[in-house]
Amino acid sequence: MISALVINLDHSSERLEFQRQQLGHLRIPMQRLTAVNSSDIRSDRYEQLANGWERKMRPAEVACFLSHKAAWQYVLDTGKPWLILEDDALLSHKTADILVALFSRISEVDYINLETRHRCKWISKKAEVFIAGYELRRLYQDRTGAAAYILFPSGAQKLLNRAQHSAPALADAFLCRSYELNAWQVYPAAAIQLDQCINYGLRPPVSFVSTITPQDNLKPRANNVYSSVRFKCRRLAAQIRMGWRQLSVLGCAQRMMVPIIKSDFEE
Repeated sequence: MISALVINLDHSSERLEFQRQQLGHLRIPMQRLTAVNSSDIRSDRYEQLANGWERKMRPAEVACFLSHKAAWQYVLDTGKPWLILEDDALLSHKTADILVALFSRISEVDYINLETRHRCKWISKKAEVFIAGYELRRLYQDRTGAAAYILFPSGAQKLLNRAQHSAPALADAFLCRSYELNAWQVYPAAAIQLDQCINYGLRPPVSFVSTITPQDNLKPRANNVYSSVRFKCRRLAAQIRMGWRQLSVLGCAQRMMVPIIKSDFEE
């Protein structure tokens, strides 16, 4: 079976306990990866990392990206696939069966997303059933979601290569735009974040305050006018790349919402 690598801050003990109970119930082996804390990033280092995306990133967003990057390195160093989990991911009861079925695909794929987040994705029209009720579809364009994905060593290498010459971004945005990945989607999805339970008619088993987005939700301002213009240009360029990507896969892909099987998440 593919084991879970849980990204968790030292002070988020309740989240860690939630994952231990969830993964223990599902009988999925677990390893904890200490998340990068934004308070440990020096101000000069933060400024170096926060200004290369489409807007200035929050310190916690920079830390989240660095945490995922550390997880990619861990996958590469261990030489085997891992289910990378953020500590607020809620898993389907079928996740263990999914991980067993997908373990043998190490030579075929780079990345498999288990998550949905109530936004449409561009996925293949063709589907391959790999366990009862669940399919694999090629994932051509995603928009959000880095809470639950299987990463293979080949995919880890590609992401780390990209990180060497690309600025940090929101972790899910970085993944979504890594078109070099041989990426797939579990359909229906086998994971959602706890904050998405309401969108799928589920009662969240626990409730946590976000460690990424502050309650006031204020975004840092650009340092100057020049930086503001560069952010806008990057946003425009990103929209053009996404549009071109969608045009290039029109023949084999379709834009659709990835559902869940509600009963597979209910207690």
